[in-house]
Amino acid sequence: MRDALGAPTQRSALVSLHAAVLLFGFAGLFGKWLALSPESIVLGRAVVASVALAALLRVLREPSGGFEWKLAAGGAVLALHWIAFFRAVQMSSVAVGLLGFASFPLFVLIAEAMFLRRRLHVADGVTVALVTCGLLLLVPEFRIENRVVQGLLWGVLSGLMFALLAVGNRALASRRSATGVALWQNACAAACLLPGFALDPVMPSARDVVLLIVLGVVCTALAHTLFIRSMRVVSAHTASVVAALEPVYGIALAFALLGETPGWRTLIGAALIVGAALRATSRAGEIDAAVDDRIDDLDR
Repeated sequence: MRDALGAPTQRSALVSLHAAVLLFGFAGLFGKWLALSPESIVLGRAVVASVALAALLRVLREPSGGFEWKLAAGGAVLALHWIAFFRAVQMSSVAVGLLGFASFPLFVLIAEAMFLRRRLHVADGVTVALVTCGLLLLVPEFRIENRVVQGLLWGVLSGLMFALLAVGNRALASRRSATGVALWQNACAAACLLPGFALDPVMPSARDVVLLIVLGVVCTALAHTLFIRSMRVVSAHTASVVAALEPVYGIALAFALLGETPGWRTLIGAALIVGAALRATSRAGEIDAAVDDRIDDLDR
């Protein structure tokens, strides 16, 4: 099927890839800008993204694919992932939220070992150690009453939900359009949150509506489109390495636009967590074939 956006070159694909990851990191700032609960933010984001993705598929004349229960389950997990992430940002800082979320490679290892029977190796233990040390450096004191600790726990929960979503989506990606999967999962995420909104409706202000549109269209639908478009040229390994830079971009944007200055503990923790993500990515090619074979077995 012909790409309405045109086939990207290697250079433009890399630019699109970095732009997508930058926008993913930019999304965290909306948790500070929007005067809404995390649930309301996620509902607005999912609704706007669903409309934008549906319009994109229509322009590209690409089918969204039929509905299946795995998409509904993925939508519920996506909603929980975003709610936990925005709660982390609102309770602490963009940096803490992003770095808590960036712990997801640890949970991917665990999920693949549990559900896909992937054997763990010594190198995986190094990844676990790096992530754990990085998270511990972010903890100012070991008291649950501390808002940074609470925010970090929500961020880690966000990472756990994202890991479950990523492992689950690997089976879907082999037989469905990635944009179609994103459309259905955003729609299902919105459907999960609509009953709560109906019971306790909170109408956003005009400013919040504009911010939600930007969040849904630019930081979700556009970012997703740029990321998928770049994957037509760059390797999955390259895309994963660049995606690991999301906390770096997000922390830099929070510093520039929100005035959030990370301390030395945060910077060292960020280096360890991002390093763990890069290390896990560097080994991905060695194990993907075996894992994908296991996915095929489970999906039959």
